[in-house]
Amino acid sequence: MTDVHVLGIRHHGPGSAHSVAQALARLRPGLVLVEGPPELDQVIGMVQYPGMAPPVAGLIYAVDEPRVASFYPMASFSPEWVAIQWALSTGAAVRAIDLPATHSFALRLAAERPPTAAVVDSFPDASSGPAVMHDGGPSEEAGAPALSVQQPYRPDAVTMLAEAAGYTDAERWWEDAIEHRNSDPVDRFDALIEAISEIRALDERLPDHPDVAENNRREAAMRRLLRAAMREGHERIAVVCGAYHAPALVPGTFPSAAADNKVLAGLPKVKVAVTWVPWTSDRLSLRSGYGAGVSSPGYYQHLFEHWTASSAAAPGMAARDTAAQDIPREDAADVATSWLVRVAHALRRENLDASTASVVEASRMATVLAAVRGRPSPGLPELDDATQAVLCDGSPLPLALIHRELTVGLDLGTVPDSVPTVPLAADLAATQRRLRMKAGAMEETLVLDLRKPNQLARSVLLHRLDLLGVDWGVPIDVGRTTGTFKEAWTLQWRPELAISIVEASRYGTTVASAAATFVSEQAQTAGSLAELSELLGKCLVAELPDGIAGVVSALAERTALQQDVPPLLEAIAPLARTCRYGNVRGVDVTSVRKILDATAVRACVGLPTACSGLDDEAALAMRRAIDSAQDGLTLLPDLPLADWHAALATVAHSDRIHGSIAGRATRLLLDAGMVDGDDVAASLSRGLSRATPALQAAAWLDGLLSGDATLLIHDRRLLQIVDDWIGGVPDDVFDDVLPLVRRTFSAFSRPERREIGEQLSRVGATAQEDEAATLDIAAALPAIQTMARYLGWEAAS
Repeated sequence: MTDVHVLGIRHHGPGSAHSVAQALARLRPGLVLVEGPPELDQVIGMVQYPGMAPPVAGLIYAVDEPRVASFYPMASFSPEWVAIQWALSTGAAVRAIDLPATHSFALRLAAERPPTAAVVDSFPDASSGPAVMHDGGPSEEAGAPALSVQQPYRPDAVTMLAEAAGYTDAERWWEDAIEHRNSDPVDRFDALIEAISEIRALDERLPDHPDVAENNRREAAMRRLLRAAMREGHERIAVVCGAYHAPALVPGTFPSAAADNKVLAGLPKVKVAVTWVPWTSDRLSLRSGYGAGVSSPGYYQHLFEHWTASSAAAPGMAARDTAAQDIPREDAADVATSWLVRVAHALRRENLDASTASVVEASRMATVLAAVRGRPSPGLPELDDATQAVLCDGSPLPLALIHRELTVGLDLGTVPDSVPTVPLAADLAATQRRLRMKAGAMEETLVLDLRKPNQLARSVLLHRLDLLGVDWGVPIDVGRTTGTFKEAWTLQWRPELAISIVEASRYGTTVASAAATFVSEQAQTAGSLAELSELLGKCLVAELPDGIAGVVSALAERTALQQDVPPLLEAIAPLARTCRYGNVRGVDVTSVRKILDATAVRACVGLPTACSGLDDEAALAMRRAIDSAQDGLTLLPDLPLADWHAALATVAHSDRIHGSIAGRATRLLLDAGMVDGDDVAASLSRGLSRATPALQAAAWLDGLLSGDATLLIHDRRLLQIVDDWIGGVPDDVFDDVLPLVRRTFSAFSRPERREIGEQLSRVGATAQEDEAATLDIAAALPAIQTMARYLGWEAAS
């Protein structure tokens, strides 16, 4: 008869992992069953491939709906990883048992959840139920609402036991109550099963509760696979599963096979695929929203490595009889000291003082704190308190650095190329190696000089990935430069990007071909000229000639048929950026320039008519379109601006144009040097005259002054006109005008508003003061000549 031992564990718990290593070394089973969908059997053997380094995650996804997927993260201190490594290193068979993902995915889709958001993490709590993730990111907690569906509640059995014992941290309870017990490791797990059974008996939820129904399906599937394994004739089987499930998997307490088969009968199916993907320490942490996460992955890694080094039962090594011995208590001091040494190294890397004497003192303080708090040895809270008090001089800021770099960690696992994956992922990995772009879990800034071939190629790759929705890199502001030869990106690899790559693989087998196909499809469905223009710009920086041809064709056709002026205006800026940026990259933009010229001419011809008779909302949209066109037309020095300025002049002097647009046109003409201060003063006087309705006048003023306060600060005539107009606004409409004026002035910076106030205080100055304030050009001439030489201009004589 097969001897079955159930080892109930807490996912990602180093104490659980160490106890599993001890129990397996003592039991030496011929078959190890670990919790997880049986589809993982296809890739379990790959964990010992050269180059496979945790943290990693098993990724199972629906082939037809790649965004419907589950991650099964494992770190070196995860009990499942320890069990798999032990089995593979000793020649024992190892399999996964749980409800097959082919059924669980189909059930999710049948529940009418949007497939684009049904990404899940496995192991969300001690009972390892799934936690829903939003758009590739995890929910806030295992019981948080997701997609307007309340996540079923399941009690965390280990946490309940810890709370009953007066602990706030389940892992600390496990360490104290389990690890420091000088008892047989198998007996510990048997005692834990008894305790969990009592907790399950307190569960009063009805059988039709969503979580109860799901849990029953999962445990029925586990028992079916366990029965099949027992029939194979193995002498001893070890089952490693979440502690909550352990009592349901003990032989002798099983319901009938017929009852389990009835629960599993008629379940729907979908086609799934499985692989391994890199994971990060940060995504193992609770603060990332991962339901089964731990608060301190980096510290748990340190703890497990120390325990492993202190025991002969290290994962991946042949077990020996001495492996079942408990770790001596005195090793706890070594754990604390070695951790504080790592803390000191991290502080020194940041040029912060951390002497050896301080490390010794911090170790002593942590030990004393543990004794005061009734702990058998210092834990992370004691180490943190001692670190802040001794090594950080009481400041929480260095401790936050330690928490990010050490307590949580910056590790990113690796998966060898021999692991099966989609062709697109393989091409991306090869391109990353060729360009020497290593993915990292830590956010970093990459500044590229596009004049260098290798850095230009990096830019092309990042732009292509951005098109495909694989946002490994996010473009950021390059800083104070008007040049186009530099780019800046923020790079950070996140595990869910693996799903984005799988989803994008339907477009092609390489990054270039997939991006080109994606662009061609987007060109056919783009809803506006602005979208097409933006898409064209992305094609050029991504160097997709096949995609460019399709977008240019669609853009030319759509432009020829476009009758509305605002879309034409909005298309000018992206087209101009494309022409300017394309020249830097050596891309032929002749066809784009022809479209830009035709678009600009049509926009100029239709602008005066399109601006007539607009209400406030339409006028605001038109003003934004005019500003966008102005920005685009000034990007290229060889664009003919005469037609544009003529159109603006017509708009500025028309009485049928909304004040906001007329005022803005006047300002643009002034900035271009097409009108002078006298013309603006005359227009302002006319726009703010008593014959003009107050609201219309306020809109005109907003259009003129929007952007900065330079006009009012340096031209007293304009400021006097505005001041006189505000003072003359009738009382019955002042409350209506005030919000518009306040909105105009609120856009100015604080120093600009202060300067305007000082100017207003001097508005009543005498003529003598004004005359004294007149510039003396003769006196200023030497300074002007000096500045002219500095600027490279020929000085005036």
